[in-house]
Amino acid sequence: GWLRAAVLGGTLMVVAPLTALAAAAPPCLAPPVAGEVVDPFRAPECPYCAGNRGIELRTAPGTSVTAAAAGTVTFAGTVAGVHYVVIDHGEGFRTTYGRLDRPVVRAGERVDRGARIGAAGSATFFGLRLGDDYLDPAPLIGTVTVLPQLVPLDGIDRRPRRPGRLSCP
Repeated sequence: GWLRAAVLGGTLMVVAPLTALAAAAPPCLAPPVAGEVVDPFRAPECPYCAGNRGIELRTAPGTSVTAAAAGTVTFAGTVAGVHYVVIDHGEGFRTTYGRLDRPVVRAGERVDRGARIGAAGSATFFGLRLGDDYLDPAPLIGTVTVLPQLVPLDGIDRRPRRPGRLSCP
């Protein structure tokens, strides 16, 4: 498959094969970790060309990194001394989480959106692929609104925290 990006009138447009887009709607992704984007997505011009195949986030070491969407972990390990987790979300979409201090999931494990998959280092990589094509995950990251929850008078909440509501761009 192929993927092209063009800027028209100040708007970034991503063009992909109609068959790929017709088969799968882009997912709405929960933010995987709190952090500022310090290196944005830059599509490579060829499979082995330079670029940034995701976004780099400045993160506080030890911060929880969570699954951006429900799926199955297809890889949790080390590549060239760097910890990575890859999650398959179905319909050809996969997210990649890199520069983790330590993953806490294993290949084959099913995870829900918001499930902890590891701990961040001082920077965290977050990537998105559709088949073999790299996509910019930033425009697909939604906002999570945490729902209010009553707490007992002693201040100790013994109930599990309710998941937040994900609003998509």
